[in-house]
Amino acid sequence: MLNYIPTRLNLFLSILIFNTYAFSLEILEVKMLDSYKITRNFPGKLLPSEQSKLAFEIPGKINIINVDIGDVVKKGEILAELDNREAAAQLNQAKAKYELATQLLTRYKDLRSQGHISIQDLDNANSEELIAKSQYDFYKVKYEQTKLIAPFDGFIQNRFLDTGSVINGGVPIIEILDSKNVEAHVSIPVSYIDKLKIGNKYSFKIGNKQSEGSLERLAPMTPGGSDNRLAIFNFDTFFNPGSIAELKISMTMKGRGTWVPIKSLSQSEQGIWAIFTINQDRIVVRDLVDIIYFEGEYAYVNGTLKNGDLIILGGAQKIIEGKLINL
Repeated sequence: MLNYIPTRLNLFLSILIFNTYAFSLEILEVKMLDSYKITRNFPGKLLPSEQSKLAFEIPGKINIINVDIGDVVKKGEILAELDNREAAAQLNQAKAKYELATQLLTRYKDLRSQGHISIQDLDNANSEELIAKSQYDFYKVKYEQTKLIAPFDGFIQNRFLDTGSVINGGVPIIEILDSKNVEAHVSIPVSYIDKLKIGNKYSFKIGNKQSEGSLERLAPMTPGGSDNRLAIFNFDTFFNPGSIAELKISMTMKGRGTWVPIKSLSQSEQGIWAIFTINQDRIVVRDLVDIIYFEGEYAYVNGTLKNGDLIILGGAQKIIEGKLINL
């Protein structure tokens, strides 16, 4: 991103050589700067903010699977169920014991208030009620574990098993992806990391669309032992997971110099670059420059150039060093 576009002057000049002739020459006026902007693009991949392989916590026989690949589901929706007959029987038995223990405790409290039983008898009844309640709570959890519940809004990415399968606990049944939010995972060189700030928004190109992603976090370590770190960006708009997201970072760099068209540069000895200018005496001179940064058709250079110098476009192909220009 150029923070200064050189002013282009089209002048009709005459150059004095053995025979005088005239031709059109394009020149640029130099404006020196103390900084320049650079742009870097880094490709990344869009991933769902949440992605889970769901499994039953207990073993059993799959009684029904209510969803298939591509289905959209809501948080709390029942995705699959195990045969729950044994769990239901255990739950009903525990419930009955708990209700009985509660009734007995109430009766023992009345008897104690009338002085018919000891404190120890009441304590025993209280303990029995607590044990029965804990067993009832335990079997309620076991019964709930026969149902596979959607942990968030999303869509079904994979279905690994079918109805009738007998499984152990922890075997993946369904894979679900978040359908509301995606993240861009971008590997960025550590030399650029200090230019980023958590919470700031940065420009992305996703397919043919432009969007902004907010930097959420940076991975504490480099991926795969490289010199890059993983940056994670969030989006307000949903995009299909798996798409390529191209991050565009613009930064201001310190450095004295000026922007010049690349076609005004000529390669000199030992890889040094030269640029031809017209000095105050209207003589064509060669200035040596260092190229600091390229972008598009322009280069940011420094060297012996000064404010107001006139750069000749086309370099040595357009002019001869040391010749007099008749303005």
